[in-house]
Amino acid sequence: MRTAPNSAIHVVDDDDAMRHSLALLLGVFGHRVVEHAGAATLLDDPGRLNGCVVADLRMPHIDGLEMLAHLRTVGATVPVVIMTGHGDIPTAVQAMKLGACDFLEKPFPAALLLEAVRRALAIGSEAATVNDDGAAFTARVGRLTRRERDVLDLVLVGRTNKEIGQILDISYRTVEIHRAKVMMKTKCECIQSLIRLAAQNCMI
Repeated sequence: MRTAPNSAIHVVDDDDAMRHSLALLLGVFGHRVVEHAGAATLLDDPGRLNGCVVADLRMPHIDGLEMLAHLRTVGATVPVVIMTGHGDIPTAVQAMKLGACDFLEKPFPAALLLEAVRRALAIGSEAATVNDDGAAFTARVGRLTRRERDVLDLVLVGRTNKEIGQILDISYRTVEIHRAKVMMKTKCECIQSLIRLAAQNCMI
């Protein structure tokens, strides 16, 4: 998907090499990219932002979550994709609750970034599609067994497989099997997609 003529993808990362690499990749696929070495420049005039934002989580002065919280506080609705090399489920959930539309754990393949950007740009302009996706996800969750739903709920609050096994009094291997079935039945290719859809549908 190409951006509209006046929209841009704002890449925010204090790592120059990473930022330039992402800008180059997105540019190759026809996107107009604006680079920011930190969140401060992005927040100078948040009301005029369009397109979407792809931002690192850990940055000096203003980190990705603080940036996201500020955008939402001032009413800026621009879609935000958060990237991190230090991901964990509670942080991903926090990002989603603050309004992030995706959460990518570095290193990620180019295709995953491009898909996240495609989804971000689709928000608003393709609201009906987003709503349909949410309804389909909710229906798929409704088809989980009770035990699979128990595992899903614990995954979404950041419990490890070992902790889930202890809480539900089942073996580690059984947790792995249930977790794999949850991913398969919900048609989520990764845990980030599962968290994103669960947050969008008020399951966490």
